[in-house]
Amino acid sequence: MVTSTRSERPRPWRSAAALPVRPVPARQPESDTASRRVPLAKPSPAVPWGDYRPKAFVGEVVPFVVTSFREGHDRIGVQLRLFSPSGDESLHRLDPLEDGFDRWRTEVALLEQGVWRFRFESFGDEFATWEHAAALKIAAGVDAALMREIGALLFDRARAEKDRPAAERKALATAAASLRDAGVDDAGALEIVTDATIAGFFRQRPVMSLVTLGDDLELLVERERAGVGAWYEFFPRSEGARRLKDGTVKSGTFRTAAKRLPGVAAMGFEVLYLPPIHPIGTLNRKGPNNTLDAGPGDPGSPWAIGSAAGGHDAVHPDLGGLADFRAFVRAARAEGLEVALDLALQAAPDHPWVAEHPEWFTTLPDGSIAYAENPPKKYQDIYPVNFDNDPAGIRAEVLRIVRHWVAQGVRIFRVDNPHTKPLQFWEWLIRTVNAENPDVVFLAEAFTRPAPLQSLASAGFQQSYTYFTWRNTKAELEEFLSQLAHETADFLRPNLFVNTPDILTEYLQYGGRPAYRIRAAIAATAAPTYGVYAGYELYENVARPGSEENIDNEKYEYKFRDWAGAVERGDSLAPFLTRLNEIRRAHPALRQLRNLSVHWSDDDAILVYAKHLDAAVSPDGRSDTVIVVVNTDPHSVRQTMVHLDTRVWGVEPGTPYEVEDLVTGATWTWSDHNFVMLDAFTEPVHILHVKESR
Repeated sequence: MVTSTRSERPRPWRSAAALPVRPVPARQPESDTASRRVPLAKPSPAVPWGDYRPKAFVGEVVPFVVTSFREGHDRIGVQLRLFSPSGDESLHRLDPLEDGFDRWRTEVALLEQGVWRFRFESFGDEFATWEHAAALKIAAGVDAALMREIGALLFDRARAEKDRPAAERKALATAAASLRDAGVDDAGALEIVTDATIAGFFRQRPVMSLVTLGDDLELLVERERAGVGAWYEFFPRSEGARRLKDGTVKSGTFRTAAKRLPGVAAMGFEVLYLPPIHPIGTLNRKGPNNTLDAGPGDPGSPWAIGSAAGGHDAVHPDLGGLADFRAFVRAARAEGLEVALDLALQAAPDHPWVAEHPEWFTTLPDGSIAYAENPPKKYQDIYPVNFDNDPAGIRAEVLRIVRHWVAQGVRIFRVDNPHTKPLQFWEWLIRTVNAENPDVVFLAEAFTRPAPLQSLASAGFQQSYTYFTWRNTKAELEEFLSQLAHETADFLRPNLFVNTPDILTEYLQYGGRPAYRIRAAIAATAAPTYGVYAGYELYENVARPGSEENIDNEKYEYKFRDWAGAVERGDSLAPFLTRLNEIRRAHPALRQLRNLSVHWSDDDAILVYAKHLDAAVSPDGRSDTVIVVVNTDPHSVRQTMVHLDTRVWGVEPGTPYEVEDLVTGATWTWSDHNFVMLDAFTEPVHILHVKESR
């Protein structure tokens, strides 16, 4: 693995297949056909639609894949020429996947933020062609002398290359002489043909013909937090809220909410997401459980933004002021937490926008303004923005708001329902904001159809909510997780929230405490970014009848929770969440998205997957493999055989190796077929670290 330049400056990449950088070879003359001499097709990473760049994050191991072939039996080679944003140039050799589809692949860990450029280059591989033919013909006694001379001429050509090290040139001269030496029999010549050292010379510095250059392509690498992080959501108004003697509630503030920060950080979370913190409308304010009869003490939904106290650029007076918010952001940062703020582009009926810019909304024939609906849900307290009435004015206002919160220290925005706004708007906004500040991250709450969800990700959103909450069976999860890791990872980064204020699935409602452990374990290990909404650790699982929302929903009222008492009573999932986050930090394989491989079990409820990171691309230079075996049925005890393709992590089938359960500390000797028993009520999941092979 090459890790430094001639001046010993660290490279902005890690790779197991790095080659010495050589000038661009003389390419084939321009052709009057669309096809090229050694065709290159279906390059990846790529976005399947639109003129968008594929994406990665700093430290991500990116598979570079292309289809390439040529006529006949002659061999080809493929290499990747890569340019970092700072101008570092590198070459990486691709290997054939041998899958029958002429695909070639290499992996590179990208360590520098910005726009990378890359190009695939294919060529006739003169050594590989000779090696293949000579091994067959010399062994068969067919044209042996001719094959020996062709090899000797090839070695002469290679050792004439000025950039080839002197030791290689000397070894090639010796080999060429032996091939021409009548005293060396064909068996000796075959040893030269199959010599691994000589093959290594030509892999590092191939002798090329028919050089074909692919298109110049780009890849956007964003900061690590764009792709890696453990998120926690809480309502600041609930943290420190107090019920007074007269029965009314005094809201929590940013100062009281700051007292919860050490507890969140102690669980190992890295991002703290706050629902909207702005003034809440009084007109049509919702009461408890989404009722229409709010009382004088009901705080209303934070998503009904705006009142006489201000709009999207203001802080709710109950929480404090802008100075209090900035102090909260600093306190979070001191605990190792980054604050994410909700960006909900909608307005309460008494938002200043409604009076100042009525054209930004939809006026119905009866003169009223249309409120938001998501049938069967109705949001009488929210007016959606009509982006077609004054697009320039709306763009300017939203950009002003985002810049305002960036100035307060916010670098992450969770965007409410982006799929209900024009795709063009988001592409423009994210491009504009990131041009000014590349560190700003946007998370799309896009619970919608695949096409709009994937389009939003392609257009710029750094992260996306997904259908994870509704994928619960083994079969559903195998398909879903494989798709995230291998089909959409070039442009869509999932954030696997286990619950939200809007989502309490039947699986959690009826699965009991095992369901909460199962879902958290899968979310924390299957993707590098996942999230938890406060109350999950307290197993809050009672829904409002006929809905997938918690009863007495925190969107409409204050919540009083005894975090420490729950831990003391053993009624909290916090210790388990803490352990999951410790495991994530200790194992770089879990901080990758594209390295998930699904394996097999004989039970229709036992899900098996693994994440492997090769030593050459690992940040500490050591390989890391984690195997997850989970009982997806929260009501049962299951025992079965699991079947692993151990070649994924470099262990030959049948070879024993040691695994350690990172949750319990137990160790076992495993191979490719293993017995497991998972009791959903006590131990529903194994998170196994492959310690060593033997």
